[in-house]
Amino acid sequence: MSTPDIPLSQRHVSFVGTALEPLSVITQLAKHQNAMYIILGATGHVGSAVAQSLLDQGESITVLTHDAQKGQMWQQKGATVAVADVHDTNQLRAVFQGGKRLFVLNPPAPITTNTVQEERNSVRSILAALIDSGIEKIVAQSTYGAQPGERIGDLGVLYELEQGLGKTGIPTSILRAAYYMSNWDIALATARQAGRVPTLFPPAFKLPMVAPRDVGTVGAALLREPVQQTGLHYVEGPQRYSSADVAAAFADVLGKDVEAVETPRDVWATTLQQLGFSEQAAESMATMTGITLDQTYELPEAPIRGTITLQAYITALVKSGQ
Repeated sequence: MSTPDIPLSQRHVSFVGTALEPLSVITQLAKHQNAMYIILGATGHVGSAVAQSLLDQGESITVLTHDAQKGQMWQQKGATVAVADVHDTNQLRAVFQGGKRLFVLNPPAPITTNTVQEERNSVRSILAALIDSGIEKIVAQSTYGAQPGERIGDLGVLYELEQGLGKTGIPTSILRAAYYMSNWDIALATARQAGRVPTLFPPAFKLPMVAPRDVGTVGAALLREPVQQTGLHYVEGPQRYSSADVAAAFADVLGKDVEAVETPRDVWATTLQQLGFSEQAAESMATMTGITLDQTYELPEAPIRGTITLQAYITALVKSGQ
């Protein structure tokens, strides 16, 4: 999980410099320490929205990624880019020590692995890296339905993250997001080619959904609040939607008939394995989906409402894929 403590100047944290004149680690660390905000998970849908929102407001940020190539876009936008392995606690701490406020998004593990185990490992590394990091405030990305439990995917892992952050003593805001509209991105190909949107949910079942950009906007706003202003926040879209609504949105923008096609519950795990999930990952995803469908947790009465509708999201998705 972690490596032996070594002096900050000797830790192997890479910072992306220019192609012509790469900066030394020491120079980059000095530059990095001027960044107010650090974004963990900035190359994903939500993290990138947080980072972009802060840049749009003139803030100084460091984006943390494991892939230097993915960070080049952010360097061009004016951000400092730190390349580190989330499982290397000392690398993370070295980056954290260069900022004051931190957005935490636990990176998803590859579906071919035991995702719960891998994501728990990264949570432990993140929590350990916060010790002596100097971070003054945290905003952490979580999910609707976060709860204690085994083999329930993000619901259990992110609950453990929430609980762990609460024990650090660092002022923390938790941002629980609804079902990402971006989860439907993969359906674009089948909607376009076959007029089908595969779904594990009954087509008429409505659930809270949210566009990642709306989550990012809220996350950035929470980061900029006073240090001691914290709490548990929920964010979802303007209204709740069903798989049938997703199919209708695709049909509207594609100009063709599209239907939502349900996968029966008794073959969820088998179907997921056929799609490349490991046995453990498939079991966790199936159990998490069942909890969502059965709605065994309370939904918020007054969530923060994003402005991006499902139709607007799907329209932008289709146009970007043309």
